[in-house]
Parts: sequence; structure tokens; C-alpha cells
Amino acid sequence: KPAPRTQPSAPAAPAFFTSPLSLDEMRGKQAVVETSEGTLVMDLLPDAAPVHVAHFMVRAREGAYNGTVFHRVIPMGIIQGGDPLSKDPAQKARYGTGGLNVLRFEPNTEKHTTGAVSAVLVPGKRDSAGSQFFICVSDQVALDGQYTVFARVVEGIVAAQKISRSPVDAAGVVADRVEILTVTIRDKPAPVPDPFSTETDAQLSG
Repeated sequence: KPAPRTQPSAPAAPAFFTSPLSLDEMRGKQAVVETSEGTLVMDLLPDAAPVHVAHFMVRAREGAYNGTVFHRVIPMGIIQGGDPLSKDPAQKARYGTGGLNVLRFEPNTEKHTTGAVSAVLVPGKRDSAGSQFFICVSDQVALDGQYTVFARVVEGIVAAQKISRSPVDAAGVVADRVEILTVTIRDKPAPVPDPFSTETDAQLSG
């Protein structure tokens, strides 16, 4: 008997990340991003982008961002980081290509205003986000609706703006390593009351 012919197998479709976290597990969380240029604190937005937030939290807890760099900047525009390849200086020519194609696009109404944290995409591919993200250090209204905003910087935007002014090399990659040292997920602290707002008149006059 002749052997049956086998059809050439089609290339495997990308395996998209599925969230192991519930909305309740993600609400009220912040990411504290310690960088070599200062600390950024981001409010995560699970109601706007639950799968993106879950992916970021899972990767952060694995230590996936530790030692990566902000490899691309637009002065006073955006800073881009989170590529796992950027842990290795020898991979510099490939910075910007790693850690993608694992998240489907999550449309939402969040705007790319100053402090918005949004997912990097492969050009022309909507369902291509992953570990890489960019931070708007000024309003970028032209990006609204095109990328998934999943967090907002609430402290440290000045440090992000400083990073955005980093010198770049001929290939447009940040020349000196601006590292993400650690990313820690924490509960959002309770708001601090304004001074003297909680005391009674009697206490204030005593």
C-alpha cells in the first residue's frame, strides 16, 4: 500500500494570553515602576482593559520587566519599553520586536492624555500587543482608539518626561540604558485627607 500523503501543516496561530485573574483581583491596584531615572506609579485600569491589565500584572509578578529598558523615545512625546529582548545589550538591533503577538485588541474610551500607558502593536496588526508598552508624556490625541490604554501614571510623570529626552543613536534607539529595575504590584493606598479637613472646629481652635 502506498503511504498516505500528509498535508503540510499550517503555521500555528499565535496563542493568545487568557487572564487567570478576576476583575475583583485587579481592581484598586497600582504598579510601582522603579527605573534608573526615578519611580513611576501607575493606576491599573482593569475595567477598561481587563486582559491587558492581567497580562501586565502576571508578567510583573514573574519579574519579566526587571532589567528591561526604555529603548525608544520621542522627546516630550512618548517613551516605549518592556521588550524582554532589551535585557540583553547584544540584542540591541532587535529591540522593539520582542514580547508581542499575545494579546487581542481591547477597545475602550480611555484617551491618550499625559500619563496614559498603552500597549505597543506590530504595525498594521491590531491583535499583536504583549509585554511592550508606551507612556504618553504629553497628550497624544491622534492615538485615541488605535491602541489599548490599560494604565495611567499618577506619580513620576516628570521622571518619564526626563527619560523622553534621552539621547538616541543613529538607529533611533536610546543610547544609554534607561533600565526598569523592578515592577511591583500593590494595593492603591487610601487617599490622604487634606490637612485640617478632618478636625472639628473645636479641635482646630483648641
